[in-house]
Amino acid sequence: MRLVTVVLIILLALIQYPLWWGRGGWLRVHELQGQLDQQLKQNDDEKTRNDRIAGEVQDLQSGTSAVEERARYEMGMVKDGEVFVQFVSPNQPLPTPSVSSNTSTRGVVSAAPVTVVPNPVSRVPEKKRAREKGAKTEKDVKKKKAG
Repeated sequence: MRLVTVVLIILLALIQYPLWWGRGGWLRVHELQGQLDQQLKQNDDEKTRNDRIAGEVQDLQSGTSAVEERARYEMGMVKDGEVFVQFVSPNQPLPTPSVSSNTSTRGVVSAAPVTVVPNPVSRVPEKKRAREKGAKTEKDVKKKKAG
């Protein structure tokens, strides 16, 4: 009887070994579950990033406002007749650009020094400006005659 009990205990241990430490055992399942959770989180992060980039691409393709915004913030460009004014606190250091290549730069202001041009030269061709001025003066003349 004692021999049968010892044999049964050994068989029970042999059966339990693969359940705990074998190829498909509980420890391996727990390890794979952790890897799965990590991969799902990474997939969610990448999906959010892809959605953001897709929205940015759609903005850039559908209109000029996104292109204009990028030109303003990244290249420091301004429209004709616009004056760019930047208020800088004298006690604060200039912001340092912390932009990585895989993220969006929307809304990030460049830390490049800005020069103010007192009398900027218009980029509108002279003929177009002359036509606009001529049209304004003709309207003014007609208004004065009528009034």
